[in-house]
Amino acid sequence: MEIFDVIVVGGGHAGVEAALASRRLGMDTALFTLSVDAIGRMPCSPSIGGLAKSHLVKEIDALGGIMAEAADETAISYRVLNTKKGPAVRATRTQNDRRLYEAAVRRRVESAGIHLRQVRVDSLVLDGTRITGVKDRFGVLYRARAVVITAGTFLQGLIHIGDTRQKAGRAGEEASYELAESLEALGFEMGRFKTGTPPRLDVHTIDLSALQRQDSQEGCMPLGFDSRGPHLPQVPCYLARTSPATHELVRRHIGKSPLYSGAITGTPARYCPSLEDKVMRFGDRDGHQVVIEPEGLDTREVYASGLGNSMPVEIQWEIVRSVPGLERAEIVRPAYAIEYAYVKPTQLMRTLETKRVEGLYLAGQVNGTSGYEEAAGQGLVAGVNAALKIKNEPPFVLDRSTAYIAVMIDDLVTKGVSEPYRLFTSRAEHRLVLRETNAVFRLSGEALKIGLIGRDRFERVQAVEAEVSSLREHLRKTTVTVPRDLPGALSPGNDDAPRTTLERLLKRPGITMEHLRDRGLVPVSSELAGIEAEIGIKYEGYIARQLEETRRLRDMEGVEIPPTFDYAAVPGLSNELRCRLDAVRPATVGQALLVEGMTPAAITALRIALKKAGSKKTP
Repeated sequence: MEIFDVIVVGGGHAGVEAALASRRLGMDTALFTLSVDAIGRMPCSPSIGGLAKSHLVKEIDALGGIMAEAADETAISYRVLNTKKGPAVRATRTQNDRRLYEAAVRRRVESAGIHLRQVRVDSLVLDGTRITGVKDRFGVLYRARAVVITAGTFLQGLIHIGDTRQKAGRAGEEASYELAESLEALGFEMGRFKTGTPPRLDVHTIDLSALQRQDSQEGCMPLGFDSRGPHLPQVPCYLARTSPATHELVRRHIGKSPLYSGAITGTPARYCPSLEDKVMRFGDRDGHQVVIEPEGLDTREVYASGLGNSMPVEIQWEIVRSVPGLERAEIVRPAYAIEYAYVKPTQLMRTLETKRVEGLYLAGQVNGTSGYEEAAGQGLVAGVNAALKIKNEPPFVLDRSTAYIAVMIDDLVTKGVSEPYRLFTSRAEHRLVLRETNAVFRLSGEALKIGLIGRDRFERVQAVEAEVSSLREHLRKTTVTVPRDLPGALSPGNDDAPRTTLERLLKRPGITMEHLRDRGLVPVSSELAGIEAEIGIKYEGYIARQLEETRRLRDMEGVEIPPTFDYAAVPGLSNELRCRLDAVRPATVGQALLVEGMTPAAITALRIALKKAGSKKTP
């Protein structure tokens, strides 16, 4: 029998970050996975980041995680999305070499001294209501003081291709039915979701000349604070579009899709519809975008994003070849849909520890989320809190005014999920202060305090913060004659160039830090410092208002609600709201704000009742 401090079950993005975070905090950590060859695997798109997701990646990086570093090391294309919109929603996305990414992740796991075990965990072992270990398929017992489950789509995974069904967690990998049964036996309420993946094609059989080429953007900032730009050759993606013939094929054979035949019972995500859904729900459109994404530098396989479906294989071939440019394309791996079980996340605390079993943590798709980045963020939080609990130290809980990770976890444990959860910037009430560019400044102090990063890293972050302050001071104090060639420099009918401060000049629409830098008006600084100084000046009033709102939110976050608080004794609450509060058991008044049906009057009544009960404020 082996004994560990922490056992992490599952070697995907959540499991890797959980294991590394636990190990970083000094725990003797084991990572159990069905296949050690699949650690860090990208089962869907070979990419990291994107809208809202890059915010998560940079927060993970600020907290000592590895996703950003591994993405930069293996990136074969960079793009910045939403460039024409405000800084709160701009996002970085990398295309990655799938095999190199897996190797980069595994190398970091092995070098951290984590115990790797190729084990299928079938059941959990408890002493009363506390986790004490797990058992594998052979009945072998492994002891642990905390267990983190990051099972992804493997819990009761069922793949659908036409009328063919296969029990699997991913194509070619066995599912975990026994662990799901063990969770159900412990009383956890489960749900069922559906996701899918498109076909992989042979790029040599595609007429790329008929497609729109999309090259990697130059000059993009890396995802990781310590990364130094692309290491690998940069390669293009290609854009195609479905045709009326594609849509006719789907309509004609829609009864053969398990999504429409009734074979699939799991709930799909509205924001990421399959090709069948796009055709049937948006029938007025003459085409839908298909992105041909490279899977790596040394493979002919490409990922046909936008063609995800669960049709029989022979129909998939017809569908693929109905797309202009793909008339002779060959399918290397067919598309499929997959159903899987998840644990309803309102059964968790904000630490991602379960309310039912002490010392048991859940992270990733097992909590009803989708996406590598959402999984990795949860994994890090779960791994940290598992370690802190063992060390008898205060838990690690961020509030939603501080990080998108907290927005996501708050949404999950307080509101629950009705479909696979994906993070959007619109989910954050104060998104202007939660930019991808300032994540490292927002969270490095917390990371240092816990022990997730070292003093050297923290001091490098502080040095960039000092650059931002110095640059803003220079812009505030320096007065110049407005250069005539700047956009909107002169007023109509006025040929006299006025004098103004660089700060006021930068506030003008159309004028950027790059304009000032090109004319030698600002000192040399790092790119990140320049971006943050410009955002801080251009959006100063908006940021100040949001910071005041976040201060009020923190005041409510500071008011704890005792775990056994009697909501029935609070006058003025409806019976429905009492039931919801009793089910969620929010830890603070700030979390109670998120409960469905909560009103200002109800919050006031709750605060008065807590004050009478002598509830304490957190420091």
